[in-house]
Amino acid sequence: MGQLNSMDLPESSAHSSPSASTPKSSKSLWWLWALVVAGIVLGVWYFRGSRSSSEAANPSAPAAAGKSGKGGAGMGGFVVPVVVATAQHGDLPVYFNGLGTVTAFNTVTIHSRVDGQLLSVSFKEGQYVHEGDLLAQIDPRPFQVQLQSAQGMLAKDQALRKDAQANLERYQLLFKEGVIPQQQLDTQGALVGQYDGSIRADESAIANAQLQLTYSRITAPISGRVGLRLVDPGNIVHAADANGLLVITQLQPIAVIFTLPQDQLPQVSAKLRSGAQLNVDAYDRDDTQKIATGKLLTIDNEIDPTTGTYKLKSVFSNADNALFPNQFVNVHLLVDTKHDLTIVPAAAIQRGPQGTYVYAVGGDNTTKIRTVTIAQVTGNSIGLNGGLNPGDAVVIDGQDKLQDGSKVAPSMAGGNSGGNRGTGSAPGTPTATAAGAPGKSSPSSSGGSRK
Repeated sequence: MGQLNSMDLPESSAHSSPSASTPKSSKSLWWLWALVVAGIVLGVWYFRGSRSSSEAANPSAPAAAGKSGKGGAGMGGFVVPVVVATAQHGDLPVYFNGLGTVTAFNTVTIHSRVDGQLLSVSFKEGQYVHEGDLLAQIDPRPFQVQLQSAQGMLAKDQALRKDAQANLERYQLLFKEGVIPQQQLDTQGALVGQYDGSIRADESAIANAQLQLTYSRITAPISGRVGLRLVDPGNIVHAADANGLLVITQLQPIAVIFTLPQDQLPQVSAKLRSGAQLNVDAYDRDDTQKIATGKLLTIDNEIDPTTGTYKLKSVFSNADNALFPNQFVNVHLLVDTKHDLTIVPAAAIQRGPQGTYVYAVGGDNTTKIRTVTIAQVTGNSIGLNGGLNPGDAVVIDGQDKLQDGSKVAPSMAGGNSGGNRGTGSAPGTPTATAAGAPGKSSPSSSGGSRK
């Protein structure tokens, strides 16, 4: 009992002086409470920060969380309105894009081939002329005088030759009778030969005068469009003039010379060697509107080492004169067609850390993330060879509000949203890209058309 009492003494003493111990304990514990509160605040801040960063890095994480949580975005009573399109089965063309310049097949600067005064012009500036049409008239009178002079000399020499021939026949009879020597007969025969030579020279002078007279009429050597007039009527023109009278440019057909990267040369060259006729489309400067369609004609015989590109020449009929010499165009060369693809609009494709995917809409209007494999990109259509089936509905607008399993209110896009069926150009501007590499590329690096 004495031990118990002795052990209880401190407790009893503590109870006996509460006023002395209470201030001391509260002063020693205030910092502990401050530490606990700061720890809680730091924990909440760290949890929220790590969660938001993980959601930004992995969009599939919120989708998984949305399955378990109730009342999340697109779940429960919240329905996301979206626009959908149906995946189609078909073919997509493969284009190589390059920068091109329209070049006239023939350009002729018309010069005068004789000297004289330009009397008149028989064309209007910008007029389309045909081969053989009269363009201009040089004063023909000097050449008519030359022609008449040559014709007079011819008549004179013919008369002298006739007289010499008659004397030769007489000398032959006299020589047979022994009246004249052989030398006199030979001299008369040589005189006849001289007149024969003079006659041929006169005939040549006549032909030359007739040719000069023909050259005084300037006609179109080719069919094409006449440019601006370079010399006005009344001026004296010379055959040695540096500037011509006018320029004619052939517009039908017309050529387009364009460049492609050297890496694409083997595929194009193999197509030409096999005898395939490759189609070429010319687009405007903005690469949005097709101007004309032609055929690939040939490939240049060398690669430009400074740019790593090679030149190709294509021909266009240009029946509507839509192409003009020195015009800048974007060229799309159709080199191949990929068959049996699942075609979706480009707007349906999403990209994330997990790869390329689409939001597919099921029969219960619930979205499902589908990982897809891109085989070909052409304009606004993308061909897939895995991950989606023809007939599946995919979301093309409103994906930013979706998760895996979201409830949606789908509305169909107007027109044929799934792309083109069959061979040929897909909707939008065709774009030459390698399989799985969407978008347009620079002609200096991969033959794509610039915009």
